[in-house]
Amino acid sequence: MSLIQFENRLREYALLMRLDKPIGAFLLLWPTLWALWLAGQGQPARGVVVIFVLGVFLMRSAGCVINDIADRNFDPYVARTRQRPLAARRIAVREAVVVLIVLCLTAFALVSLLNTLTVLLSLPALALAISYPFMKRFHHLPQVHLGAAFGWSIPMAFAALTGAVPLLAWLLFAANVVWSVVYDTMYAMVDREDDLQVGTKSTAILFGARDRWIIGRLQLLLLVLLVLVGLLGGLGWAYYAGLFAATWFALYQQYLIRNREPDQCFKAFLNNNWFGLIIFCGIVLDFLPAMTS
Repeated sequence: MSLIQFENRLREYALLMRLDKPIGAFLLLWPTLWALWLAGQGQPARGVVVIFVLGVFLMRSAGCVINDIADRNFDPYVARTRQRPLAARRIAVREAVVVLIVLCLTAFALVSLLNTLTVLLSLPALALAISYPFMKRFHHLPQVHLGAAFGWSIPMAFAALTGAVPLLAWLLFAANVVWSVVYDTMYAMVDREDDLQVGTKSTAILFGARDRWIIGRLQLLLLVLLVLVGLLGGLGWAYYAGLFAATWFALYQQYLIRNREPDQCFKAFLNNNWFGLIIFCGIVLDFLPAMTS
């Protein structure tokens, strides 16, 4: 294999792992950081933070590989996905499997540096990541499954830093599941017509004409759950200021999806990155006085 062929192969693997589209990693990263800062009372151990951040990018990449392996016979019929490496047959399934194994083994090597409870909790995380892509064949709520997969880092973060998984962790986990349904429904609204043709299921199809109404109620539930997180976690004004700012992002997303135009729905999906970031900023600022005292 020539150097040029090797570089082309690496580029295809990078596309397979969606390294060119980091939004998914960010949507997984923010709730992980929320949990680390809450569990660590604003001062999580740096080594643990590094392990989780690396784990986020590794497992998000692994999730993309699993998804493309599962959807390789559907993706060619969806406009947004037909140029993915597996769908376009630019790489073989066996190559994707090798990439997947390397990613999972690397992630497990990282988590093995943590305590036993965290290692045990990593097993359901792997099961959720592997099973998620297949859920769209069986029911219309794969977004709920995605929320559980994306949110499982929350109990793991608490376990790594405190040796336990308290009620606060599960409340934050529930909030993340709701949030995942919100943004992934917006994402699914982009592909709704293609998904109807190929027979895959989603909340966008399930909600139908009531999609905006249901998303709006879920956004309200999300904010209520995050208020409860603040109350249970004893957070102060900076955190609630972050929630107030996040509310405006949620309203803006409603504005974007008002006509259900695919480009605008995708823009609303992307805007959730700012929603997650502003909440993290609120948490960090809330703990800042304790960190500097």
